[in-house]
Amino acid sequence: MSKKIAAGASAAALAAGIAAPALAETVYDNGSGGTVSLYGQFNPTFQSFDDGTGRYDSLADNANANSRVGMDVTQSYGAGTFRFKFETGLGLRSSDGISQSGKPAEMSWDRTDIRHVDFAYQSAGFGTFSAGQGSMASDGAAGADLSGTGVVQSAWISDTAGAFEFRDSSGGLTGVAIEDAFAVYDGSRLGRVRYDSIDLNGFTFSASYGEEVLDSSADFSMYDVTARYSNENAGAFAVSAALGYGWEDDGGARSEAVNGSVSVLHKDTGLSFTAAAGDRDTAGTYGYAKLGYTTDLIAAGATAFGVDYYNGDDTATAGSEARSWGFAAVQSFDSANIDAHLGYREYSYADGSATSYQDSASILAGAILKF
Repeated sequence: MSKKIAAGASAAALAAGIAAPALAETVYDNGSGGTVSLYGQFNPTFQSFDDGTGRYDSLADNANANSRVGMDVTQSYGAGTFRFKFETGLGLRSSDGISQSGKPAEMSWDRTDIRHVDFAYQSAGFGTFSAGQGSMASDGAAGADLSGTGVVQSAWISDTAGAFEFRDSSGGLTGVAIEDAFAVYDGSRLGRVRYDSIDLNGFTFSASYGEEVLDSSADFSMYDVTARYSNENAGAFAVSAALGYGWEDDGGARSEAVNGSVSVLHKDTGLSFTAAAGDRDTAGTYGYAKLGYTTDLIAAGATAFGVDYYNGDDTATAGSEARSWGFAAVQSFDSANIDAHLGYREYSYADGSATSYQDSASILAGAILKF
């Protein structure tokens, strides 16, 4: 571990999050089969990034699970259920937006922070039809994860410190950012129409078509299909898996990508294994693996540990290699709806050019409060 990074990971960063008050989800029942739920989460974190030449410390919003608020309205109608969902990020300075060049404003909300404005009808016999701003079918296809450390450690490596650039051997910025090198070919949230099948012995199938409607400068559309499997009672194991395929058109530049993940938890021991992989025909491939362990060290809630590794080839440019490993710990405080988290990660990059890139490292330390 980098000495400069280790010095910045103080217990005070965790304590600040743990001290936050707990709030309960607010649910209103209209007495005729309808409910209105108000919910949210707040996820402040201390970020430290060591690029081999200098260290950069900041307070930020953890992009692995950003701070947000939402409203979920449901109403029974015959054998089905109507649903409306509104959800937005708070626009706080994000851990994936800070770089050596500076920090964004502490809070800067715009309409691209809207996550859901989504109408849906769920039929017990035919599945769910959705329309509006929301998740594409393949959104989260890389995110099957039963380790309990997803709030600070996942295949989305760039969420931790994506805007920071690698430095060359002389200390100069290279223009190659973490987010360029560590790709995950997942779906996104768009203005879309989507269909999800009913549960078929643990399997569900989804399809969607969407366009970027919140960013007026973007010309982006995609359609995708995804299969998911979930079984919490597969004997001694719990299993979660997803496989998605998407076709994208970004201003006339077309591409196809496949992306998937699987996670298996042995319930008696708390040991888990998680893997994800993806390929884009106009870029490269990546693979991701994580070993996890969940136990009860204290009465307050579960303690989860994870060690992971990411391997990407041709993700930034042809011939490039991106490697990262990390360690994470998450402590739950069930009565307060708080998960304190600490994550350490190292990054390396090479692209076959004459440039020698310095290794870098990061830490996130904070806590997420759900209400």
